[in-house]
Amino acid sequence: MKRRKFIKKTTLGAAAISMPFILPSGRLFASTGFRSSNHVVFVAFAGGVRQQESVLQRYLDDSQDYPSAGNIMYNILQGSPPTDKIVYGNNNSNNINIPIPKLLSQTLQEQGTFFKEVNASTVGHYAGVNTLLTGNYMYSQGLRAKPLRPTIFEYLRRHTGEKATKTWFIGNGIGNSLPLLDYSEHPEYGSKYGANFLAPTITFGDDGEKHLKNAKVYHPEDELSPMYKMKYFLDNVWYSQGSPLPNIGNTEEEKAEIKQFVKDMFEKKELGTVAHPPSGGGADGATVGYACEVLKRFKPTLTVIYLSSVDGCHSNFTGYLQSLHQADHAVGHLWDYIQNQIPDMANNTTLIVSPEHGRNDESNNIIDANAFTGYDHSDANSRRIFNMMVGPGIDANLSIGNESNQIGDIVNITPTIAEILGFKNDIISSGLIANNNSLFDLI
Repeated sequence: MKRRKFIKKTTLGAAAISMPFILPSGRLFASTGFRSSNHVVFVAFAGGVRQQESVLQRYLDDSQDYPSAGNIMYNILQGSPPTDKIVYGNNNSNNINIPIPKLLSQTLQEQGTFFKEVNASTVGHYAGVNTLLTGNYMYSQGLRAKPLRPTIFEYLRRHTGEKATKTWFIGNGIGNSLPLLDYSEHPEYGSKYGANFLAPTITFGDDGEKHLKNAKVYHPEDELSPMYKMKYFLDNVWYSQGSPLPNIGNTEEEKAEIKQFVKDMFEKKELGTVAHPPSGGGADGATVGYACEVLKRFKPTLTVIYLSSVDGCHSNFTGYLQSLHQADHAVGHLWDYIQNQIPDMANNTTLIVSPEHGRNDESNNIIDANAFTGYDHSDANSRRIFNMMVGPGIDANLSIGNESNQIGDIVNITPTIAEILGFKNDIISSGLIANNNSLFDLI
């Protein structure tokens, strides 16, 4: 029996459950620390995703005043693709745009619970992902500053005792303050409970090839120090300001394990065997490919993957459509890889997908190569997003809310992850989150 159905049928609220019960998977769940799954992978669509091109499946009909509608995210969402003016796929050898084939036999929407209209309280990139990861509204803190409230990584590690290599924050860049979100400045939490941050397209890109790849030939006694200094340089652009290197609690054994992982990834890159999506997928696809490798090597309890290519919507609407389509392909590959290539995580992982915010209703009149106008993020429409959850104990093929009935907020993500991993009561007791409700509480 599904967890929410169990609660409803027994007329008990979540807080009233004191005895565990058996999920279909055989695992225990209760509000007293049991987990509905042992792994959470949270994919944040950064850069802003309009409801019109995602949930509402209007393609060009709404944005460009061209009568072509349809679904370009057909691994995540149900719906037929557009049939006219196809610009969102990959160009073949004849320079013809070809949509990426669907990967999943069942969409995530069919497999899980879909919140169709969710409120994005803030419409800035850094503020948005800060809010997603802390469960607190971030309006005026500014860039280049650590969060003031604890991140979900810190809550997990402090309250469950998870080691550092069981928490990963993976993004495809180091700009816009992104690396600062691996832990907060809160005095009761902080760096010793932080996550390992990895920027794959940087670490395994040109800079990594120059500075890290040859680290594998260093003498073992001298290898860790230069490698980790370079890692922090790559992962944190503020290292040059002279701040002391933070200690996120990796043991010497864990550091050696990460070092070996980096070596292995350079070798797999040379061999062309990194677990990238079948159709590439640009920078986001590369990020997901290396994220799959992290999942396979470390089996993290919590992994956050930050995909940011859709941010090109400001000036290149065609590129935005392509990035959205590629990101959908990457997420489909990610879920397929977990279920079929990582036995320890198969049927034992919850996947959450959410944009950090949306985009405007009206265009900014910047024209791209197809004469399409771009879109910024500042109005009420940019506060409209979706949330998707799939995994053990989550209702399948369930849609919550609609255009006239907005349910949920981005601050609900942190308590949702905490509830899945069995420490929701701990973060509520901290008094540091803006809203105690998880997405489950809103069903």
